[in-house]
Amino acid sequence: MSIGLGVVLFVIGAILAFALHIEVSWIDLALVGDILMVAGVVVFIIGIVLLLRRRRTIATSRTAVDPRTGDTVRRDETSSPDDPV
Repeated sequence: MSIGLGVVLFVIGAILAFALHIEVSWIDLALVGDILMVAGVVVFIIGIVLLLRRRRTIATSRTAVDPRTGDTVRRDETSSPDDPV
């Protein structure tokens, strides 16, 4: 979602900065376009960082001895941070 928002902000900013040649006395549309393009790049980068963070996995290995039988029991778990506990 944030990657798409970043692209949309960048496109709207580019349209305001380069395609529109309208002069408004109370606002500079080229400056607003530049600000939106920078904000779009920042949101896009944050979206990619969050996407990469979600793909990490956690591997846990536990070894214990069963008190009744004396057998060694090994338990391996693999999960990602988004999985419910």
